[in-house]
Amino acid sequence: MSTAATEQLHNQAEGLDARPLHEVAEILAEAQQEASGAARAATDPICSGATAMAQAIRAGGTLHYAAAGSSGLMAAADALELGGTFSIPAEQLRIHMAGGMPTGVEMPGGTEDETADLERALSSIGPNDVLIGVSASGTTPYTVAGAERAKAQGACVIGIANNPNSALLDIADHAILLPTPPEVVSGSTRMGAGTAQKIALNMLSTLMAIDLGHVHDGMMINLRADNIKLRIRARQIVTRITGADEDTATAAIEAANGNVKSAILIAAGASDLADANARLETTGGKLRPALLSLNTQEKQQ
Repeated sequence: MSTAATEQLHNQAEGLDARPLHEVAEILAEAQQEASGAARAATDPICSGATAMAQAIRAGGTLHYAAAGSSGLMAAADALELGGTFSIPAEQLRIHMAGGMPTGVEMPGGTEDETADLERALSSIGPNDVLIGVSASGTTPYTVAGAERAKAQGACVIGIANNPNSALLDIADHAILLPTPPEVVSGSTRMGAGTAQKIALNMLSTLMAIDLGHVHDGMMINLRADNIKLRIRARQIVTRITGADEDTATAAIEAANGNVKSAILIAAGASDLADANARLETTGGKLRPALLSLNTQEKQQ
């Protein structure tokens, strides 16, 4: 019997298949809720990892997500959302999933042991980059090999695993241990372990975005309004932050070519797009001090 936490039997596993489904449903829900709290034990490495990710983006580096199986799906989901949510450039994001991204309903299995393609994919990774490796066991050959290659080439490594004292966490500069309880279905880490991984990844990328100045009062202010839904959201963000009416907000968004941060400053009194962009350049992309500079200017006039 494996001693890995992710392979142990749940304390209510005995007779699980003989219970009424509503009882099993309660057990499953409670197990997911318990797993969701695992990230609270790792806030320090999550915060330091998010800071490293922000530094990489500022330096023009790349975030590399590396994982296999269900952990790969969690990693890919986070990476794929960063463009639409926070306008992180596509050229600064890479997804390395064992066997490649699924194109059908079957997940590649044996490919988690194959590392040759990953070695080639990471051949140019370097000191400005960050690799986020995700593995429930912390020993997945594909993910560990990726972390080793990244570390050897000077990149920062963030490791996310659900088992303590595992190879991935030993390699990582920022080791995020998510101590989830045994799965209700033993070894099915798409369940509790996957839930905790998704939460940790959400925390990492959102904290990164806050560090970069892409969030203001809980609003995603670095989105680019390039479709109907996002134009409506952008207008709402501009009106909420500045108090401008909808027509003024719409005009500001058009003047800013869809850049919401710049539109907010224009609606708040910046003379034009060049003025708005210059203020953001001065504040490192942070909106709050840029708005403060406008208020200070008004008081001085």
